[in-house]
Amino acid sequence: MSSTTYLDAAASAPVRRQVLEAMWPFLSAKHANPSSRHEPGLAAGRALEDARRRVARRLGVRPAEIIFTSGGTEADNAAVKGIALADPRGRHVLVSALEHPAVAESAAWLSRIGYTVETVPVDADGAVSPEALAARLREDTTLVSIQHASNEVGTVQDVATLARLTGDAGARFHTDAVQAAGSEPLDVGALGVDALSLAGHKLGTPKGVGVLVLRRRTPFEPLLHGGGQQRGRRSGTEDVAGAVGMAAALELAAEDDVAGLRARRDAFIAAVEDRVPGARLTGRRTVRLAGHASFVVAGRSGESLLLDLERDGVLCSAGSACAAGSTEASPTLTAMGVDEELAQTAIRFSFGAGTTSAELEQAAESLASAAR
Repeated sequence: MSSTTYLDAAASAPVRRQVLEAMWPFLSAKHANPSSRHEPGLAAGRALEDARRRVARRLGVRPAEIIFTSGGTEADNAAVKGIALADPRGRHVLVSALEHPAVAESAAWLSRIGYTVETVPVDADGAVSPEALAARLREDTTLVSIQHASNEVGTVQDVATLARLTGDAGARFHTDAVQAAGSEPLDVGALGVDALSLAGHKLGTPKGVGVLVLRRRTPFEPLLHGGGQQRGRRSGTEDVAGAVGMAAALELAAEDDVAGLRARRDAFIAAVEDRVPGARLTGRRTVRLAGHASFVVAGRSGESLLLDLERDGVLCSAGSACAAGSTEASPTLTAMGVDEELAQTAIRFSFGAGTTSAELEQAAESLASAAR
């Protein structure tokens, strides 16, 4: 290949130039602390609140329900720990078997301080059924956290139904929507969730900015204490440039041709299945992220395929970037019933609106060549 094709957007999407341009004034001349009471500080504060309003508009919530964070991991930690610690009703927490480590490890920490944490199983496509959740909800369940869409296999959950079941049981519902942003509708009111997490670098911002949506009247114990910024829910001097970048990225993502992206995804999946006899799609076939195609390839390790593909100019991953370098089988795939040996052959291609059909066609051909 004469150029490199980047197909690892689920790990981190390319930074959008328009986002950088929106951020630049607040990284240079307009650098003041938004809590300062002089005019430059007041201007920075106005920019921060404008960004908060723009993000809230994209998500269908009130500006006061937006908390800017350092990324998806902090947003997940704050939601899982903060809601559970603040709710006196019970100490029972449910998470799905497919959660990102930011949620799974937060729940594990709760278990170490006396909470009962249970895992809701998934089916062979990585979906949580309403029946599986309903069977585990209890009177003392305080929080349910289920990922909106899997970073590893792309499966999109029926969050609205799961959140409604949870609310009917008197518990709070959090969804990690880090992967879903830019691909799936994220109207928080329509989803019916109490909390939702986002990470900017999946949408085209530099790394280091995220959002936690926390609906009104949701119990919450802040993890960061200090100057009381963001209504006391996340102390620390706010990153004005990051907030502005997040607002710009969400607005740009809303203009992307998601239907066209889905069509390219489906054509790519068909090409891989046609040319690579050992390839098997993981996750749901159509109810999956628009720019996501993941496979297990019998007879080849995922890591060796990655090396061959990179030599051919195709950059992708073997699964979650947070598990890169691990020799263990993916817990996500084993939870879906994939045996450990086959799970170690996993490979993931993830891409955005700028990825062309020609690039995906070449990637399918490169995979076919590498898998022979």
